[in-house]
Amino acid sequence: MDKKYEPLFTPWKIGNVEIKNRIVLCPMGGTSLFGWMEPNHFDKESANFFLERAKNNVGLIIPGIAPLRDLLGRRWLYKNKGMFKKLKLFMDEIHKTGAKLFVQLTAGFGRSFAITQPLTILMKNKVLGALAKPVLDAQYICASPSELPSRWAEDIKCRAIKVKEIKQMIYAFAETSRLCKEAGVDGVEVHAVHEGYLLDQFTLPYTNKRTDEYGGSFENRYRFPVEVVKAIKEKCGTDFPVSLRYSVISKTKNFGVGAVPGEEYTEIGRDIKESEKAAKYLQDAGYDMLNADNGTYDAWYWSHPPAYMPKNCNLDDVAHIKKFVDIPVVCAGRMEADIGAKAIKDGKIDAVGVARQFLTDGEWVTKLMEGREEDIQPCICCHNACFAMAHYKGVANDEAFDDAKHMARCALNPQTMQKSKYEIKPAKKVKNIAVIGGGIGGMETARIASLRGHKVTIYEKSDKLGGVFIPAAAPDFKEKDKELIEWYKRQISKLPIEVKLNTEITDINSIDADKIIVATGSVPKKATLKGIEKSIEAIEYLNNEKSVGENVVVIGGGLTGCEIAYDLYNKGKKPVIVEMKNDLMAVRGICLANSSYLRDFFNANKVPVYLESKVSEIKDGSVIITDKNGKSTEINADSVIVSIGYNPAPKFKKSGKVIIVGDADKVGNLRTVIWRAWKVAEKL
Repeated sequence: MDKKYEPLFTPWKIGNVEIKNRIVLCPMGGTSLFGWMEPNHFDKESANFFLERAKNNVGLIIPGIAPLRDLLGRRWLYKNKGMFKKLKLFMDEIHKTGAKLFVQLTAGFGRSFAITQPLTILMKNKVLGALAKPVLDAQYICASPSELPSRWAEDIKCRAIKVKEIKQMIYAFAETSRLCKEAGVDGVEVHAVHEGYLLDQFTLPYTNKRTDEYGGSFENRYRFPVEVVKAIKEKCGTDFPVSLRYSVISKTKNFGVGAVPGEEYTEIGRDIKESEKAAKYLQDAGYDMLNADNGTYDAWYWSHPPAYMPKNCNLDDVAHIKKFVDIPVVCAGRMEADIGAKAIKDGKIDAVGVARQFLTDGEWVTKLMEGREEDIQPCICCHNACFAMAHYKGVANDEAFDDAKHMARCALNPQTMQKSKYEIKPAKKVKNIAVIGGGIGGMETARIASLRGHKVTIYEKSDKLGGVFIPAAAPDFKEKDKELIEWYKRQISKLPIEVKLNTEITDINSIDADKIIVATGSVPKKATLKGIEKSIEAIEYLNNEKSVGENVVVIGGGLTGCEIAYDLYNKGKKPVIVEMKNDLMAVRGICLANSSYLRDFFNANKVPVYLESKVSEIKDGSVIITDKNGKSTEINADSVIVSIGYNPAPKFKKSGKVIIVGDADKVGNLRTVIWRAWKVAEKL
């Protein structure tokens, strides 16, 4: 192990509980030991997920939020006594590894609950809502400190929670904590004065307009989380550790509008001055640790940083707040192991919180310890499977039900939280497998097929592996994408896979193989408008094949178009986005944490965005834009980049011998490409 990481592997204490190292597996939605959408139970999939990571040297494990009351069926957690008996057996196994585990309990979500379109009907229609109430009480799930607009459906009003309901939750926190303690759990974490969830909404001035004992003054706004920890300590004893998930600064400008890094703004949530006071106040109330970052659901990219956010984005603020408390402070948010280790050594924080990297590679701590950093599969912060919660104008959480039910999966690692669906079993009969195309889809199919024992050859027409993901990873903020390409190259080189570069297959019959995998990708869609010959394709820009001027119009406000505009701005250009829909990135599958960053960035930096508009003509030095009402506007354009999507381009047709994978099969994202590659390779 590199010496720079040594501070990570020193012991520390939370109260009287000693943790063997300073790496904390932070909670993620969908990894609850008690289930998620379904009625509470001991969840074996989550248990196996955490046990594997405990065996791979994580110090402290905090599973995902466990709602005190079922989302479906409304049963309280503490009433399922049999579940805690199974939890005790699991804790015995966890402790054999030397790891410690805290259970995270949540009062709920308030206005932050990611309601889907069907749920908005129950919220708007009182009769239907009443009929569904015994099974799914949407009004209760979304109940907030005051009547507030939903983060996910701005036309929905979330009702104010009642004092009686608050008292029920406080009791449930304490009673559930008692059962966790009896089951051998090392501590609990209260969720959360963090990220704009229910308890946090009580503490924040812009979401708490109550006039009773839970609103108004500083003490009243923080009363709920204070009463929670006191109730837990009274029932479990003062020596039972209670952590608090905590956001140092809200980074929030308005409902639905966050503050991007470096922006000057007026904070409407918790600012740093209040946080200095609040952290000490919460410590004195009884909390034994702050598990900290920044943000709210209105500024969600601070809590769930996409690739656009700086690495270690919350470290300075978390390090600052540590000066005001005596309890341990953990920092999360795109934390790098070496930076975290140095911060620990310098006394700035006590431990490093990591979440999604554990989804991508559960062995990453072991690999770090063994000096095998190059074998760590990097998380690229895409949120395509762990948090595929999309939201755009006029549409609530546009998420497939299967994604809502099964969060915390991984786009890059299909086995995460669904190992029974994706298994690498030895092939019953070894076959010769030819893979045409060395992009991600081709490499992943080849990798899994080789791991199963097949003889695999990759044919790539260019001089390098990576395919279309090479230009996709070209912008400076895509450093993790670049690392992923290098990771694939190394894994391919370590396997008995023959790679033939500069080899274009024009006759499929020239290949001697039992099965042929076609992974030839996609081609850009063609726009038909006057002057289109004056434009360049997105991939030409990303490949640096054609230069652009100062004023650049980007046709297409999907993810690729927006990322190109972001890249252009960062390079000092003046981008303009033209999009036919009523919002940017108005599609399923792009997490709100990702899309809201780009929307807020363009707004904060005054990047012109023309929605419900189209380019009707490209001229020399300008373009003509027509809006939905037929009004035309001419704007300056030294260059025009077209980014309106792609069509599959399979070079050969599907047959009994030929299988198509990746974008050649159906244009998607890394999740669709990699998951299909596994399914195909499993059946070879």
